[in-house]
Amino acid sequence: MLDAEPIKIAILAMGGEGGGVLADWVVDLGESNGYFAQTTSVPGVAQRTGATIYYVELFPGADLPGARAPVLAQVPMPGDVDIVMASELMEAGRAVQRGFVTADRTTLITSTHRVYSIAEKMAMGDGRVDGDQLLGESRKAARRCISFDMAAVAADSASVISAVLFGALCGAEVLPFNRQQFEHTIERGGVGVKSSLKAFASGVERARADPVTTLASDAPGLRDAAAAQARHPEVARLLAHAQRFEKSVADTAVEGIRRLIDYQDVAYARLYLERLDALAAAKGVDHLLLSETARHLALWMSYEDVIRVADLKTRASRFERVEGEASVQSGQVLQIDEFMHPRLEEICETLPAGLGRWLARPHAVNRIAARLTREGRVVRTSSVRGFMLLYLLARWRRGRRSTLRFELENRRIETWLARLCNLAGIDPALALETARCQRLVKGYGDTHARGLGNYECLMAVVDRHAHRLAPASLKALREAALADEHGHRLQALIAQWALGAPAAN
Repeated sequence: MLDAEPIKIAILAMGGEGGGVLADWVVDLGESNGYFAQTTSVPGVAQRTGATIYYVELFPGADLPGARAPVLAQVPMPGDVDIVMASELMEAGRAVQRGFVTADRTTLITSTHRVYSIAEKMAMGDGRVDGDQLLGESRKAARRCISFDMAAVAADSASVISAVLFGALCGAEVLPFNRQQFEHTIERGGVGVKSSLKAFASGVERARADPVTTLASDAPGLRDAAAAQARHPEVARLLAHAQRFEKSVADTAVEGIRRLIDYQDVAYARLYLERLDALAAAKGVDHLLLSETARHLALWMSYEDVIRVADLKTRASRFERVEGEASVQSGQVLQIDEFMHPRLEEICETLPAGLGRWLARPHAVNRIAARLTREGRVVRTSSVRGFMLLYLLARWRRGRRSTLRFELENRRIETWLARLCNLAGIDPALALETARCQRLVKGYGDTHARGLGNYECLMAVVDRHAHRLAPASLKALREAALADEHGHRLQALIAQWALGAPAAN
């Protein structure tokens, strides 16, 4: 036994995914079959800024006469881990980054589904990490990589991802225990045994198949415009109209129509196509500019406001999703508390335009409303009172066209489209980069205000210096705005560009 080495296992799991249960199963598996076992955990800092790391070491010989307990390590060390198990793809990437996964010894077992991190969600633009690239780098870093969508398998089994990971660990055949010993470990736990064994069995089968997984085929993409069908005659006419465009534009336009009907109504989707037709008729507009504009126009016309938030939070599909994520069982009651903090500005913008402008002006009523909305409130949407409050607010979408926010956004959209038509006849490449600047306008509240401020700053540069502004310079300015929501980098780069230095630097 002097030459024996412990088996070193690192488990990276987010809260609620059963990482502690999985670690306990591995410890029980070892201790019940003649191994010394030790587990420690290092908690993550906060939700989705890092998972808890459970570290397990297994050492043989516990069943030998006179065996003495070995001294085992309490934390994983870079380059010295045999098995890494990750409950989500980003956590696998973190393990690779930390050096826990090495090509000479580590078996990596990871789910390929994504739960976006705080850093990805906070990005002003599309801050998502490329899943296929992340999976590819993880496979390169490991001696062996077993990867599949374990969250989907867990959902199909009405269980949790820890049971699927335990099954994948068994199917990988990297531990000196047989399947029966794994199953007995789950049975000794005594909680959710049937569903856990079902998820375990699926994990074993998928791990033994060990397919080469890619994510691109699983990612939801644009539906084929040619396959678009609708029972409503007016919607069918809109879809037929969209298919007059070149295919890449048509695909995007079809999705735009669906989005805007869901957001408002058929007439609003018709306005979307009318705006695209007007742009398509302008001089210098090519398919690429029209396709990009179609995408960004649909996003802008479906801007996030209080009405939209209330609508999404009261949909049956959302309650079903939350129940699934919470693994609600028959006979259990789920309560959903929403923390909401609309600013006075959002309240003014949700009112009819004239009333909203009046309330926004400084006077006694404005000051009273500001005091009443200074702090947020919790709305329990699982209660009749809380649900009806948001439901009635969501129904106000029928009056959205009369609101101050609609008036403001509609004016900004029309100005943006007029600018694109003008620029397309002067410099189509600059018009394309200008269309892409819409990425800055997103969200609501403070996020929307900061993004809109950066967008208007860029549009002021375009309007004043279109004759000498290179498309590459505008792209660099836009990327600077996306990298810093407060606009400090953007202002510095604009000052540099104004002095004659290349903005791309």
